[in-house]
Amino acid sequence: MDPALLAPTALPPSWPPSLQVLLGEPAGDVWAAVLGPLGGRLRSLTASTVTLRPDAAATVRYGAVVDWADGRATRESLAATTGAEVPPGAAVLEGAAPDGRPVTVGLWRWPLDPALPGLAWAASAARTAERLAGLGLDVGSPRLRLRAYRPGRRAVVEVTSPAGCWFLKVVRPAAVADLADRHRRLAASVPVPPVLAATDDGVVVLPGLPGTPMRTALAGDPAALPDPAALEALLDALPPVGSAGRRDPADPVPRVRAHATVLGMVCPGLAPRLDRLVAAVGAAAGTHPVVPVHGDFYEAQLLVSEGAVSGLLDVDTAGPGARIDDWATLLAHLALLERLGGPGPVAAYRARVQALLAGRLPAGELAARVAGVLVGLATGPFRVQQAGWAAATEARVALAEEWVSGSPSR
Repeated sequence: MDPALLAPTALPPSWPPSLQVLLGEPAGDVWAAVLGPLGGRLRSLTASTVTLRPDAAATVRYGAVVDWADGRATRESLAATTGAEVPPGAAVLEGAAPDGRPVTVGLWRWPLDPALPGLAWAASAARTAERLAGLGLDVGSPRLRLRAYRPGRRAVVEVTSPAGCWFLKVVRPAAVADLADRHRRLAASVPVPPVLAATDDGVVVLPGLPGTPMRTALAGDPAALPDPAALEALLDALPPVGSAGRRDPADPVPRVRAHATVLGMVCPGLAPRLDRLVAAVGAAAGTHPVVPVHGDFYEAQLLVSEGAVSGLLDVDTAGPGARIDDWATLLAHLALLERLGGPGPVAAYRARVQALLAGRLPAGELAARVAGVLVGLATGPFRVQQAGWAAATEARVALAEEWVSGSPSR
């Protein structure tokens, strides 16, 4: 493999060893050590997503072309991770950063994710049909579409056939009981997909819900959008479930600091600005009561139909928190969509949400928390390896600065 296909330029020496190995020339060596005994040789290796954590451990998903000894050439999805995220069952190798520091790497090929054993059958149409039939669901001859995949963490597979539409949420087996229980408890009060089945190997089967993704509606007919008061009613209807898993679920500063730490590792020039943002969010965020929240409430998590909310998705993070953070998350996503796409229906809807909240939530505290969410969204361009990601990251940090200063563009 030509290492230039993975890293066309030298990586910044300030980047942590995990990235030096997983995104640099050593990545070809560690994958050659895994694929070689199987009769495979890398022709190309391209990073498609990169998750960097505050402890400098990283997980990378790759697209690859592999030439096999029998003359075949196949496109492969590969994954590698470092640090405490290496799951039992991964192929484990020792890599070395250019400065000689060792890095322990866990590697696997799609769909044999050792942390997500259910993915092996959920990625096969024939096995999915067979497995769901055993659970009492006749899906006929299904077609599968991968909707999301975070190596070692979770995956979402859409299953469609003339008989209907379903979603397979694949999680670590230890998490499946809590996720299923969360859906069951929430579905009694809000339009969350009910659980049709759950398996011991980590798959929760959910039905498709009617409606249009709100993000799609924002780009189309504004009349299809629910009044912001309907979103307020939806949030008010959330029952208490689970735990946020944070020491103080109403304090945004630890989350903002974690995102800022990650950004500072890949964009060290932004570190002083990020430090000021973290301090500003902490100074202005205020204190708010802990109530039931969605935890990741924005337009992509909502289905709408004829001006009403018909579906609330991705409730993995539902639990105790501050209601102001649900609103801040929605406003941050709308503000970013507006910045990326220009003024229009998104800007108008953001204004409607802010008009609803005016006088109910302190404007400065809400703006500070919006800025904190935008710091998290600033990790996106690097995570998806967007072309020109450094400039896109800086632009998102600048947008966060606008909000924390109280002067976002209107």
